[in-house]
Amino acid sequence: MSRLSAVFARKDHTALIPYVTVGYPTLETTLKVVPRLVGAGCDIIELGIPFSDPLADGATIQRASYEALRQGVTPSVCLELAGRLRQRVKIPLVFMTYYNPVLKFGLERFCSECSEAGIDGLIIPDLPPEEGRELESSSKRHRLDLIYLLSPASTEERIKLVVGRARGFIYLVSLTGVTGARTELPRELERFVARVRKRTEKPLCVGFGVSAPEEARRVARVADGVIVGSSIIQLLDGDKSLRKAVSFVKSLRAALL
Repeated sequence: MSRLSAVFARKDHTALIPYVTVGYPTLETTLKVVPRLVGAGCDIIELGIPFSDPLADGATIQRASYEALRQGVTPSVCLELAGRLRQRVKIPLVFMTYYNPVLKFGLERFCSECSEAGIDGLIIPDLPPEEGRELESSSKRHRLDLIYLLSPASTEERIKLVVGRARGFIYLVSLTGVTGARTELPRELERFVARVRKRTEKPLCVGFGVSAPEEARRVARVADGVIVGSSIIQLLDGDKSLRKAVSFVKSLRAALL
């Protein structure tokens, strides 16, 4: 059983998945915060590889990517850091990136080095399943789960395609738009999750817009995992102690019990 499969095999347990941009605000911060988030109750860590044109990300993560890129954080740097994190934590590590950096790196080489570094899965928001066969093949060879996304605007045909091809879990975008903390989740969330659940028993994890324990609790009633990013990035700003981010994650974990 893979590390990702083991997370979702736990009965009556909702996975908590925080996102951090590698190298924001510094590489040392990433090395320090990830083990602390694991200690706070996280089940999977989503590591964002900074990219110059992060089309699925809102202002917070765009800024984090920009600052990381200014410091020279490249896919190679992210792979090296992931290898160091793998020595410190046992839970699954998933890269979130875009297709252009992976293509430039070389699909086979990227997947091989991800596997060597201890990465468990890949999230590529701008890679539709219709164009994902080559990366699917490379990722399978190196025992990486390729995680596809669905949104409320996804057609029944697209849902059918994704549930047949996704591995690890399916990433459900809670709303039409980019990432970012919001005051509330869409009223249609439960209906959207139900549409996908009707077609698959694969784990469903909801992200985009989750920014408070109450929202995480609502997601947990219908989904298998909760993904939180922008709020954590915001809490890393100017807090070298990391206490704010760790405390926030603890409050999310408590809401999911």
